[in-house]
Amino acid sequence: MEDVTTLPWSRALTRADLDRMPDDGHRYELVDGALVVTPAPSPRHQTVVVQLTRLLLDQCPAGLTVLVAPLDVVLSDDTVLQPDVLVARRADFTARDLPVAPLLAVEVMSPSTRRIDLWLKRSRYEAAGCPSYWVVDPDKPSLIAWQLQEGAYVEVAHVTGTQEYDAAQPYPVTVSPAALAEG
Repeated sequence: MEDVTTLPWSRALTRADLDRMPDDGHRYELVDGALVVTPAPSPRHQTVVVQLTRLLLDQCPAGLTVLVAPLDVVLSDDTVLQPDVLVARRADFTARDLPVAPLLAVEVMSPSTRRIDLWLKRSRYEAAGCPSYWVVDPDKPSLIAWQLQEGAYVEVAHVTGTQEYDAAQPYPVTVSPAALAEG
């Protein structure tokens, strides 16, 4: 496979274009045909990812799985995202990716991704029918959780520090932002 050195003009990017991006440590995602490139995550970011993954795995029921980025979630030919953590049905995966919205998508914010995570990705997961979407801020330990209700996200939790969120979806789990950030 040949690495992309120039991007196509006059059209939205597709999954095929994304497949030609270099393997250089950056995260390449598509949102409505627009390329979103983010740098490798910080140790603090990764600490939250590991702690949340461990917590979700400890409670994960049979038939579901918890995975971390990089893994393509293909919402359409022009929208391919890589949530930091996801929960999905095992049966929904292909050998290559997750071709449907997960049951839970989680983004751990960084200064460079804050707006993308809070607005752009949230709206794409909502439109794709992802039942639950969470964002975690590792710098000011907090978690915001949304659940899909009648086709739109409704904020169901906003906890900070040592406060706890008792999630019911995709399965019961209790999350404390400070505990995630402490590692």
